[in-house]
Amino acid sequence: MTGPPDPVRAVERYLRSERADVIAAVGDCADRVASEWDGGSATEPAAVAGRLEDCLDDRGLLECLATVLVEAVGAAGYDLPATPVAAPPYVVVTSRGPVLRATVGPGRLVVLLSAFEIVRSTDGSRQYRRLDGVDPVVSLK
Repeated sequence: MTGPPDPVRAVERYLRSERADVIAAVGDCADRVASEWDGGSATEPAAVAGRLEDCLDDRGLLECLATVLVEAVGAAGYDLPATPVAAPPYVVVTSRGPVLRATVGPGRLVVLLSAFEIVRSTDGSRQYRRLDGVDPVVSLK
């Protein structure tokens, strides 16, 4: 199956229109994680990712994200050779948000549901801050 002229935009449209509920639920979990921080940021990426993954798992969203990946690949005009699972390499929770990955005809489709930003200070340290909302960032490489 060949993809549409712009599979990245097709996936972005799909996520924003058909899966706004999942994006909002990821945002709810990110809000919960950020509410536990002392101040407006955190410094430990593993702690941010770990707490976010726990919340997503508690709400059943990890399994849902695997389904969203299948649907996103379909929206891009491609098929998956295997059914993804809610675990690496298909679904990974990072300190910036959940990442969905699939290999399709022209390469790798990657969807980051960006919930946190990394702010680097002049001394080289990193801080994680909650973004205003969740931004789906889609790429095809």
